[in-house]
Amino acid sequence: MLVQVLTLFPEMFSGVLGASILKRAQARGLLTVRVIDLRQFGIGRHRVCDDYPFGGGPGMVMRVDVVVPAVEWAMAQSEEPARLLWMSPQGRLLNQAWCRELAQSSHLILVAGHYEGIDQRAFEILGGEEVSIGNYVLTGGEIPAMVVLDAVARLIPGALGDAESARQDSFSEDWPLLEGPQYTRPSEYRGHRVPEVLLSGHHAKIAAWRREAGWRKTAMVRPDLLSSETSSSSPDTGGHSVIQGGNKE
Repeated sequence: MLVQVLTLFPEMFSGVLGASILKRAQARGLLTVRVIDLRQFGIGRHRVCDDYPFGGGPGMVMRVDVVVPAVEWAMAQSEEPARLLWMSPQGRLLNQAWCRELAQSSHLILVAGHYEGIDQRAFEILGGEEVSIGNYVLTGGEIPAMVVLDAVARLIPGALGDAESARQDSFSEDWPLLEGPQYTRPSEYRGHRVPEVLLSGHHAKIAAWRREAGWRKTAMVRPDLLSSETSSSSPDTGGHSVIQGGNKE
């Protein structure tokens, strides 16, 4: 997969691209990321990329005659058709299903807006999809672009060391709710013990415990994710509470 990121602040991406799964996916040849400085397409000697909004108001707006040529240049860098994504608090809310869909793409272009946004004519000329990572406003689109990049890249086949890991994540196809609690060594710490079922080696019971734990976690903190069908088919673990499973006795 080729991902091209257009931004006014390319230096922000060096850390996230140089570590963890994104670094490994690039090293394995599964992912190519190019961070493009929008100022290369700026106007005049000072490479101006923004201007005051028509009609007045605070802040600055990114110029259409900067953004459009930049995106068109990025599109021409590959023979594969690009899927264009604009980072915007006004966009469609990103979710795991959409990430799975995007992971099937061969070429993504992510545009990180800044200031008060991008001249509307850029969307009208180029099309594409606006993406939001939540109902809040950030300083710019760089961090949302990193979120999209990370969420999508980890779903590329081979990007994770264990493909099963992605299938067991929260919001996965196999488990569309939240994961339950996780534990590791030591088995007891300050009087808090790991639930016995996880130490039993009984795979069927462990799977059932984890499923019920995830369901209860979802019911507790994200009940909005529970459909009537999910609620009616909640796991039965014989009456014991998984939420209290690791607490001090």
